[in-house]
Amino acid sequence: MSKKLMIVGGTGFLGYYTGKLALEKGYKVSSISILDDDLENKDLDSWFPKEIDNQLIDVFSASEEELKEALKGYDYMIYAVGPDDRYTPKAPSYDFFHFRLVECAAKVFRAARDAGVKKSVVYNSYFAYFDRIYPEMKLTEYHPYIRCRVEQAKKLNEEKGNMEVVVLELPYIFGSMEAREPIWRKVFLDRYVNGHKTVFFSKGGTTMISVQHIAEAGIGAIEYGKDGERYPIGDENRSFKWMLSFMSECKGVKKKVLLPPTWMCVLGGKAIQNKDKKEGLQGGLDFGKVMKDIMSRDMVIEPEVMDKVNAELHISRGGLEDAIKATMDRCYPNPGDFK
Repeated sequence: MSKKLMIVGGTGFLGYYTGKLALEKGYKVSSISILDDDLENKDLDSWFPKEIDNQLIDVFSASEEELKEALKGYDYMIYAVGPDDRYTPKAPSYDFFHFRLVECAAKVFRAARDAGVKKSVVYNSYFAYFDRIYPEMKLTEYHPYIRCRVEQAKKLNEEKGNMEVVVLELPYIFGSMEAREPIWRKVFLDRYVNGHKTVFFSKGGTTMISVQHIAEAGIGAIEYGKDGERYPIGDENRSFKWMLSFMSECKGVKKKVLLPPTWMCVLGGKAIQNKDKKEGLQGGLDFGKVMKDIMSRDMVIEPEVMDKVNAELHISRGGLEDAIKATMDRCYPNPGDFK
């Protein structure tokens, strides 16, 4: 049986781990990627698997015909291209996220369909799952990023033709890779945690997973996923207080984590938005509403849902704490970097 897999975004964090696992599973793996500025070492020979043929194609600017030619002869495709909700682009953020998550993804999937790819998987967001189970929260109305993730899944399924499409809805992800510093440091840890003896954060919790299990989910979706299905992926549900305490302890630092009332967190979220607005920026999430409606509660994938999905897609469990430690060690490799 032919097992030729193309990973779009193979030099990225999720694509890299997915490609390595696919090789172990006996797939012939290729990659389409751009060598973006976040890569600390752009010499692929020093860290990227030599068995993976990488094509330098910018999927955001490439034509559909160019992508179709690159995808000919492949049986499967995994689309591991962002951006995720942690990016804060120039306003209006909807235009930024819609172009990258909806328009460009649809272009690639149409190219894969016309090239004869039999089955494709997209790495989406668990916010789309929450939009389904909490319709009263109107998440797509208030949060451009969530709206675009929902539109992404809908658009890809509308235009798939005879190609099967599986959507994986991903939560907080931990782990590290040699050539990239985790985005955790720049967008979160240095801003809210590092250098602060006391950390103030919201009282809720979220679903978490290690990057190795995201790779298992991607291959599992190819091998066992049902066409048109949207699978919320997760391993453990943990509070933000536990997460921040454990991340600090990984570097030998003990921090006091305080949980102020929700209204104070909302004010903090609005302050971030006002600062971004003055700089002409807009986040993909409305931070005021995020603090009130999402971060202040246990917005999680239910354990029974995770159990069902993990069994169906053959995703293993465990290793979260090791993945968080690897994240922290990669973010702060030198003594004294994290205080």
